[in-house]
Amino acid sequence: MKLRAYLLMLFVVAVWGSTFVVIKGALADASPAAFNLVRMTLAFAVLALAYHRYWRGIRRWQVGAGAVVGLCLATGYQFQTTGLARTTPSKCAFITGLLVVLVPLFSSIPGLRPPGARHPRWNAFVGAALAFVGIVLLTAPTAMQAQGQNAGVSAMIHLLPDLSSINLGDVLTLGCAVGFAFHCIALSHVSPRIGFQPLALLQVGFCAVFMALSLPLIEHPHITWTPRLFTALGVAAVLATAAAFSIQSWAQSVLPSTHTALLLTMEPVFAWITSFLVMGERLGLRPACGALLILSGIALTELMPLPHVPSAHEA
Repeated sequence: MKLRAYLLMLFVVAVWGSTFVVIKGALADASPAAFNLVRMTLAFAVLALAYHRYWRGIRRWQVGAGAVVGLCLATGYQFQTTGLARTTPSKCAFITGLLVVLVPLFSSIPGLRPPGARHPRWNAFVGAALAFVGIVLLTAPTAMQAQGQNAGVSAMIHLLPDLSSINLGDVLTLGCAVGFAFHCIALSHVSPRIGFQPLALLQVGFCAVFMALSLPLIEHPHITWTPRLFTALGVAAVLATAAAFSIQSWAQSVLPSTHTALLLTMEPVFAWITSFLVMGERLGLRPACGALLILSGIALTELMPLPHVPSAHEA
């Protein structure tokens, strides 16, 4: 069952990475927060129809748990959208990647650690650190090369990210990383006790509600309905949201949150692959090193896994 969960989560991350090109084009026809709200509303409608038999089985405590997970999800998306409007996409992706480090750090706090889970071991922290450095190399812009440097020093500078300027958008995007990290942890708490169908319904539904409430505070929304926008909404809502979050809700009932966070770092790798296939964008030395570090972080975590802890279904 764990192998199936890993493969399905990898599929989800591949979908999220590959839809980057489609959504990027669609944002020319809609403001980011408005696009997210329509996307989540449409995804919830699809889930409500697909899982209509599970409505009656939802309990009051499950509604509360779904609201918490949906709030974390909406927080991540809305902070990311607001921050992206004020900073560059590469910086936004780099700061969002902090969730890889934040998940094991937050999981080390007893009050946040899922019931029955043990303190993350050293390999989880080292693997997260490797993956985080990989995200930096893969997404952050290179530092400017100074005049008069020799070839060796110039090559080293070229590998470093440019962190010389931090603006409000960067700070807001940090809230995105925190939101997505808490989303991973919250799912680890509730997914073993709630079926993935009602959990997908609740988290996406509450996410749409919180997005609607926060929309007027974030932007003056605008949407121009075009075939490109309809296509992007269909792909993003049905495949990248309704199906993806259903799979994630189930997969995290059997996978540790630190492993899920590391799998999520593969998203920029799939984004690069899609850009190469669709737009002919080639992978240079620095991003290629980043991709290898991400894979190394995942391998380190999987080769030395945490001691087995029975899940709610096994106990």
